[in-house]
Amino acid sequence: MTPTDPLFAVQRRERVLAELRRQGSVRVRELAVLLHVSELTIRRDLAALANQGLLTKVHGGATLPTRLAAAPPRPRAAPPRFTIGMVVPSLDFYWPQVIAGARAAAAALGVSIQLRGSSYDAAEDRRQIVRLVEAGQVQGLLLAPSLSGDDGMADWIGDLSIPVVLVERMPGSFTQASHAFEWVRSDHELGVELAVRHLHHHGHRRIGLVLTDASPTSAQLERGWGPACAGLGIDPKLVFHGSVRLDAPRHRELIAAILRACGRAGATALVVHSDPDAMSIAQFCAERGVTVPGDLALVSYDDEVAHLAQPELTAVRPPKGHLGRVAVELIVSRLLEGPRRPSQRISVAPDLVIRDSSVPRPG
Repeated sequence: MTPTDPLFAVQRRERVLAELRRQGSVRVRELAVLLHVSELTIRRDLAALANQGLLTKVHGGATLPTRLAAAPPRPRAAPPRFTIGMVVPSLDFYWPQVIAGARAAAAALGVSIQLRGSSYDAAEDRRQIVRLVEAGQVQGLLLAPSLSGDDGMADWIGDLSIPVVLVERMPGSFTQASHAFEWVRSDHELGVELAVRHLHHHGHRRIGLVLTDASPTSAQLERGWGPACAGLGIDPKLVFHGSVRLDAPRHRELIAAILRACGRAGATALVVHSDPDAMSIAQFCAERGVTVPGDLALVSYDDEVAHLAQPELTAVRPPKGHLGRVAVELIVSRLLEGPRRPSQRISVAPDLVIRDSSVPRPG
């Protein structure tokens, strides 16, 4: 598909929701230019999404849904073919776009989703999964559980009585049950390589990596870090663990230590997971007179709020909405075809969004 080809309806509406969540509001005219379709097509898309309660139409565009907006009457529809349970660890960061993609695909395929919020805790994951399964109302599950540690979570999920697709997760090692797992995930190893290659292209030969240990993504980034650096002749040893976001304890001390280590190593760039941590480092640099990107280039990972920083942060953007859509397609395919269909594991490439924090403005 070339940049000027029109997207399919589900993909187009998924993109509309992504832009809406990023900006808070969208305009018909701007969406028509962005997606290379007519304004009439965009108005129809907004009407369809409004009928699903995913946005609120306003004159000339749409905003995020509000409780005050009256829902338009819906035509009586046929009952869904399947009901799918979905358990995600967060409802306010990263995962809303995954959920939006899943809901858009579910609406197109005639299935419904029962959403449950959990946390990055295996015990809470189990409670939410058990409630969905024991209610007997779901025929399949989309799960993003905590698989860290040796608590038997992977085997437990593998023994569930209904099909499961993991979202942004994969078992850390082979188990008797995990051989039949299906999953769809971002290729985070490729994502960190995109960041390293971008910085190397702009002259950086000493680069550091800052990881938030609480996130399952960090382990995948660290796996990709070594090979990405080795392929470009970069020393991969400059890796820092620990959250430095503004609400983290001792974050200023940690950032100061990171900058001192970068100074000793001659590092001129950092890749930081995730956006709040990168924004905290950028703010600390501004206070200390360290210019970004002049003295220190920054690339964030996730691209949730990277555009709100000063300067706006270059960021690796995982394909969140697309992951939700593909996960629904996988579980519906499994429910339709049954166990005879071979297991599928899908890895989707992220994008690099280049902004001011890694490339100086001309002049």
